[in-house]
Amino acid sequence: MRILLVEDDLQLGDGLMVGLRQAGFAVDWVRDGHAADLALSTETFDLVVLDLGLPRLSGMEVLKRARDRGRTTPVLILTARDATGDKVSGLDAGADDYLVKPIDLDELTARIRALTRRSAGRAAPLLTRGNLALDPAAHSVTLAGQPVDLASREFSLLQMLLESAGRVLTRSQLEQSLYGWGDEPDSNALEVHIHHLRRKLGSELIRTLRGVGYTIPK
Repeated sequence: MRILLVEDDLQLGDGLMVGLRQAGFAVDWVRDGHAADLALSTETFDLVVLDLGLPRLSGMEVLKRARDRGRTTPVLILTARDATGDKVSGLDAGADDYLVKPIDLDELTARIRALTRRSAGRAAPLLTRGNLALDPAAHSVTLAGQPVDLASREFSLLQMLLESAGRVLTRSQLEQSLYGWGDEPDSNALEVHIHHLRRKLGSELIRTLRGVGYTIPK
């Protein structure tokens, strides 16, 4: 999952970026509202963590512009503003969740997982297909009850495919969610990850539609 982190506090932003990456997310960090607006107008993210008190353009204006452009990306406001009126305004402007600083990283990642489930239209915390089960919270995968050791990007790729079971995801869609800025993949990196998943989970799990992309059938 690729997250856009919008936070002007350098110490907090750096800590959040490191923590979210350790939790398995691809994170791009911008420090002002103008940069956030540009990123959201030109690139695709799975979720936005948005501060309100930003230089150059307020977080509320960033949110408003994104929604006016028809962007449905889940947005979690992360701010020091704890007044009820601010929370109401943020949620009514199109935010999907509102978290007040100081924050606990475990709570933030739990809320991100909840927003991801909601945007995918599912309520169950586990992703399953046959005897395969993926637990996003525990960052674990089991096959027929036995744990399967996956590298971080293998796990993220499997999660994306399971969340979109029955739909074909293009190479571009998968790479955009797996890699952030300055982290460009090798030309065959995606194929290598797919190969490893097939070797560990069975060759029939992931199907290739040549010239289109990859899918896990329902």
